[in-house]
Amino acid sequence: MQPKPNIVHLPVYQPGKPIEEVKRELGLTEVIKLASNENPFGCSPKAVEAIKREVENVSIYPDGAAVELTEALAKRHGVNPDQIIFGAGSDEVILMIARAFLLPGDENITADQTFPQYRHNIEIENGVVIEVPLVQGTHDLKGMLDKVGPKTKIVWICNPNNPTGTIVTHDEVEWFLSKVPSSVMVVLDEAYCEYIDDPSFPDGLALLRKYPNLVLLRTFSKIYGLASLRIGYGIGRAELIRSINQVREPFNTSRFGQAAALASLQDNEFIERCRKANKEGISFLQGEFDRLGLSYFPAYGNFIMVDVKRPAGEVFDALLRKGVIVRAGHKHYPTSVRITVGSAEQNAKVIAALEAVLQELAARV
Repeated sequence: MQPKPNIVHLPVYQPGKPIEEVKRELGLTEVIKLASNENPFGCSPKAVEAIKREVENVSIYPDGAAVELTEALAKRHGVNPDQIIFGAGSDEVILMIARAFLLPGDENITADQTFPQYRHNIEIENGVVIEVPLVQGTHDLKGMLDKVGPKTKIVWICNPNNPTGTIVTHDEVEWFLSKVPSSVMVVLDEAYCEYIDDPSFPDGLALLRKYPNLVLLRTFSKIYGLASLRIGYGIGRAELIRSINQVREPFNTSRFGQAAALASLQDNEFIERCRKANKEGISFLQGEFDRLGLSYFPAYGNFIMVDVKRPAGEVFDALLRKGVIVRAGHKHYPTSVRITVGSAEQNAKVIAALEAVLQELAARV
C-alpha cells in the first residue's frame, strides 16, 4: 500500500515536549512547560463547572452545528450565525479551508517562518507554497502582494505571527486587502488577539464587513485556556463558510469543548486577569533579556522569541535538563527560542535557568 506521493516527505507535527515525559526521561521532580503557548492560569472556573455538568451526557453525540455556542459568538462579534464555523482547534479550520478550496497547483502565499500548519495542509492538497521572508520578524505584506498572480488562491497571515510574536497593523492589513484581487482568499489568523490592547492591531471584524474575501481564525486554546478540548472557529462571509462547512466532519467538536467555550464567554473577569498578568510577564521577561544583553522581537501574544546567541537546540537541551521546556527548531532563526509567558513564578524560574545555561555554555568555550 502506497500513500499519496505528495505527503511522504511531510513532517509529523512535533508539539512541545510533555511535562511527564521530561520528568521520566531526566529523573526530575519539577518541570515547567513554556513551549506551547498554553495559558499558565488554566481556564475559567465557569468552564470547569460546565465540563462537570456535561459528564452526564458523555454517551450522547454533541450538537454537530454547535448551535448555542454559534449564536453566542455571533451576538458577541456582531455577525450572523451562518458566518461562523467551528473546528477541533483553529488548525482544523485551516485543514477544512484547504480541503474546500485548494486544487492541485493552486498557489498559496505565506511568510517563511510562521505557523507550520498552513504549509502542511497546502501540501496535502497538492497546492504550491510561495514563502515571503519576514522583515524584522514581521510579515512583509508588500512582498506578499508582489507574489500574487493568476494562480494565487489563498494568502495566509498569522497575526500575531507565531513564532516571532510580531504584528501587522490595521492600516497595513487594510492596504493589503484593498490591493488583493477579490478572487484571492485572505486568511487572517488571530489566535492570540485577545491578549492585545494595542490600538494599531487590526479590527478584523470591521475589515470582514468591507472585504468579502477575508476569513478570520480564532481559538479557545490560548487565553481561554481550553487547549485540551480542541475548539476553534472561523468567521467569514456566509457563502465562504457554507463551502467550508461542506467538508466538515460530523460532530467535530465535543460536548465538553462547546460547553466550556460557552461558559468561558461569560467570564470576562478571568480574561482581563490573564491579559493583565501576561502584559506584566512580557515586561518582566523583556527587562531580564535587556539585562542579559539578549535581543528579542516585540511580543504581542503570550510568548516571546529571544535570540540566545547560541545554537537554539543546544540551549533547549540544557534548559530541559534544568526542568524548563521551551521551543526551538525555527529554521530561519537558528539561535532563537520561543518562550511562553508563564506565571510570575515560572517567568522568574525560566530566567534563572536561562542565565545559568548561558553562563555554563560560555564557560565551555
